[in-house]
Amino acid sequence: MTASLPLSQEPGHILFITGEYPPMPGGVGAYTAELAAALGARGWQVSVLTSRAARGNPTPALPSLGREPDRHPQDRISPPSSVTVYPVMGRWGWNVWGAGVEWGRRIGADWVHVQYQTAAFQMHPAINLAPAWWRRQGIRTAWTYHDLLVPYLFPKAGARLRRWVTERPARDCDLTITTNAGDERYLAPIARRLAAIPIGSNIQARFLTSDERKARRAARGYGDEDVVIGYFGFLNRSKGGLDLVETVARLLPDLTTLHLLMIGEQVGASDPSNYAYLQEVEAAIQAHGLADRVAWTGHQPDAEVSADLAACDLLLMPYLDGASLRRGTLMAGLVHGCAIVTTTPSAPIAELVEGRDLLYVPPGDVEAAAAAVLRLVRDPVLLATLRENAAAASAAFTWEGIAAAHERLYLAG
Repeated sequence: MTASLPLSQEPGHILFITGEYPPMPGGVGAYTAELAAALGARGWQVSVLTSRAARGNPTPALPSLGREPDRHPQDRISPPSSVTVYPVMGRWGWNVWGAGVEWGRRIGADWVHVQYQTAAFQMHPAINLAPAWWRRQGIRTAWTYHDLLVPYLFPKAGARLRRWVTERPARDCDLTITTNAGDERYLAPIARRLAAIPIGSNIQARFLTSDERKARRAARGYGDEDVVIGYFGFLNRSKGGLDLVETVARLLPDLTTLHLLMIGEQVGASDPSNYAYLQEVEAAIQAHGLADRVAWTGHQPDAEVSADLAACDLLLMPYLDGASLRRGTLMAGLVHGCAIVTTTPSAPIAELVEGRDLLYVPPGDVEAAAAAVLRLVRDPVLLATLRENAAAASAAFTWEGIAAAHERLYLAG
């Protein structure tokens, strides 16, 4: 086995490998962009190897500088900064083994760091098995698990084999990062070196004055007397969209001015099954006669998303697997000072206190969700307290702090 080169104690060069990246929609891509920018602000050079679908106009937060190999002009996104994006991967198969070594060596990366979500890599196991090969080639390898969902392998592949493939990077990588304590506990017995670093919000908060908030609500067709429940993020079966619709239907007899604002793009780029789930949610909306009470914003600039979050009275995020610090939508609600009703986490979240920072209800319990919403609407003092405390709690999840935590791990070797 070829030994990894020693690291200096100065900021170096990180190569992120991610299946999605802006302008592609997706939480992992948005996370990677924010982390890359924050590391750049700390003096690191960051390169991103990603899908061809990420070609296009980059966001202002994703500039680039420095030399890289000669490629087709479309293969590089290059506004001025410390982040360079290579949207060159047409597919995510066994070719990723060679690509990680080639690009890592060409740019002189100190670390090759995979931002992993199985759907973003087309459910192919090659990425999971790549770290063992990369380490044999002298590539120092890090891996962030954004979820522990198992990949598709082949028909009749058993759960044990798929779980083995999912866990393989933790056994092979020099560094494994999880985004929440539950995943950290799961991987602790098998990871070579493990740390938990929460994610942050990829939507910067812009707090509205009372007049601005009123104007934003009016622009959406809401008056002062209307109760606006917000939902933020792509639809996905794990996020409880059907429960959301059922909760709104249960509330209508008590809240006749109720509206639901669906903020953001309807589905992400990585998981085709989300389209089928969207159709189920739309059918439920029609079945309950809620079409005139549900508005969809579609894709918007971040500032517009921020304004809509501020315009809502509360957020209802009924994740079926429980609230988690891996959820960027939850982080966005916190940083915007939203009053949040969400589901009880499967593993305790020490940073968030129920009743102080947000309200928890059991996953899948529509009656409890409706009762929690009604409680907040009828108790403006509690509503205001949750808003204030949510914003305060979000200080633990800044991108500056997240980048600093990564830096300590990188420099420790």
